Amino acid sequence: MIYTIAGLFGIALGALRAKKAGGNWADMAQYAAGFGIAFLLIGFIITLIVHRMAV
Repeated sequence: MIYTIAGLFGIALGALRAKKAGGNWADMAQYAAGFGIAFLLIGFIITLIVHRMAV
């Protein structure tokens, strides 16, 4: 669940960052994909750490 929220947050943040920089829709899609993957990975690692500490 944490990784899903982190991924969606990364997608939104990437798209907004590209739009603020004056990018077109392709730039927004590329930034959204990059940020989404990065935040998803970070969220997945956090999820693993939380599960390991709970056991």
